[in-house]
Amino acid sequence: MGIVTSSMAAKLAFFPPDPPSYRVAEEKGTRKLRMMEVVEKENVDVLKLKTKRGTEIVSFYVRNPEAKLTLLYSHGNAADIGQMYDLLNELSLRLRVNLMGYDYSGYGQSTGKPTEENTYADIEAAYRCLQDTYGVKEEDVILYGQSVGSGPTLDLAYRLSRLRAVVLHSPILSGLRVMYPVKQTYWFDIYKNIDKISFVQCPVLVIHGTADDVVDCSHGMQLWELCKKKYEPLWVRGGNHCDLELYPEYIKHLKKFISAVEKLRENPRSSTDQTDKHRANADYREKSSTSTDRRDNSRKSMDHAEKVNNNAEQPESTRSDINQLNSIQMA
Repeated sequence: MGIVTSSMAAKLAFFPPDPPSYRVAEEKGTRKLRMMEVVEKENVDVLKLKTKRGTEIVSFYVRNPEAKLTLLYSHGNAADIGQMYDLLNELSLRLRVNLMGYDYSGYGQSTGKPTEENTYADIEAAYRCLQDTYGVKEEDVILYGQSVGSGPTLDLAYRLSRLRAVVLHSPILSGLRVMYPVKQTYWFDIYKNIDKISFVQCPVLVIHGTADDVVDCSHGMQLWELCKKKYEPLWVRGGNHCDLELYPEYIKHLKKFISAVEKLRENPRSSTDQTDKHRANADYREKSSTSTDRRDNSRKSMDHAEKVNNNAEQPESTRSDINQLNSIQMA
């Protein structure tokens, strides 16, 4: 029963776009990698990374000359980084951060198959690249996980004691809890975020739509309650699962969060044991913020939906246009 349920949960968790939205080509002479079907940018590096599980994943790194911090973005279950390319470049610009996006094994032009364990190896490879290739320190990293991406994000976050911050965007408590109203964690569950969140020692921002019909807002609320270092959450009034970027409060609140964590001072590392990590030097528990802004109905979605609920046999249709955040009024 457990194996069958776990296999079903994993099957319903991943919807890699078919065909992928992009190709990767190598420039003759320079061996520089390029993502085809997207606009080439001078400040973007395209990379292929080996994981400890033997797969090769595609990622890209966006440099922002004004950045103090670096954001590692784990996308949702029905998009690849070709579809996320414009949005992530826009986030780098708006938030003034360096940013790395990556595809899970089996997504885009990454090899292998998408599995829970592979996604853990995937984010580790991306994080290792930030350190080894770009010299990014752990204390200057913000992990950002969207929906299913909250799984690899929290798995890495609960094992690192000096992260600057974590952002959970429409996160899940666990795979089975999306599909069934279970009250306990079973051994065969996937992405057991509910059991990991309390080990995260850095400030955590949770963003969730109150009208999310794929992953109920209660998932985000419960994870926020379990955080050790709570930052003011954003409950987007009327927001669904795949449209939160369209609300003005989304980017405003993210900018506020980035500004706050930029001011944090690094504390000495007190222990290498994951259950005895250092405490941050600021108390981030604040009252929750609920967006009263309505989304711009003229703008189309910028990503894919996550389908891991009772209607999960088919993913939501891809978002046909990426206008990004250009029309959002900034604070």
